[in-house]
Amino acid sequence: MAFALPTFTAGMVLSMSLIMAIGPQNAHVLRMGLQRQHLWLTVAVCALADIVLISLGVLGLAQLGGLSDKLMGAMIGAGVLFLSVYGWKAFRRFLSPVASPGASNERAPAGSAPASRRQAVMSALAFSWLNPHAWLDTAVLIGTASLAYGQGSTTFGLGAATGSLVWFALLGGAAFWMGRRLNSLHVWRALDGAVALMMWGTALWLLAGLF
Repeated sequence: MAFALPTFTAGMVLSMSLIMAIGPQNAHVLRMGLQRQHLWLTVAVCALADIVLISLGVLGLAQLGGLSDKLMGAMIGAGVLFLSVYGWKAFRRFLSPVASPGASNERAPAGSAPASRRQAVMSALAFSWLNPHAWLDTAVLIGTASLAYGQGSTTFGLGAATGSLVWFALLGGAAFWMGRRLNSLHVWRALDGAVALMMWGTALWLLAGLF
């Protein structure tokens, strides 16, 4: 495989442009950063989960013509259920916000039980793999785009994977910075309200696509 910088850069730019939108996955990383709970573990799992989807798309899914209608329908159903439940939890926190005591914000908000490492991993995987948008953006769109580069498709995929790593590293750094400095009831309430609207809006958009 010959390495071509323009092909690598094209994959990286496409990956970052698709992932930069503040979707459920990015919102989850931000919340873990504000809570100071397993932030870098969450960042690592989200990045690796994206790399798995990118690899699946570049190395196989694009050549197979994308996801089958039945599989996509099942994924959309699971995604709608997951987003609806998580949106409801965020809405309940919006109605009854509780900020963490102390200015250092060294722990999660009061009334919110700290998540275990296993829970953090499973949550990150759920936001990465139960969201049909993630499959469309990574496995399908990036996989299909890689076909235009012929034998350079692997280089394109490596660029896309690097773009995902770079983005989540930057997002994790921003979330860490905010988590050390922002400890306000208004910040938590605004974040939870925005997350609830985002989750429910995405769920409705997915449902509308079925009809």
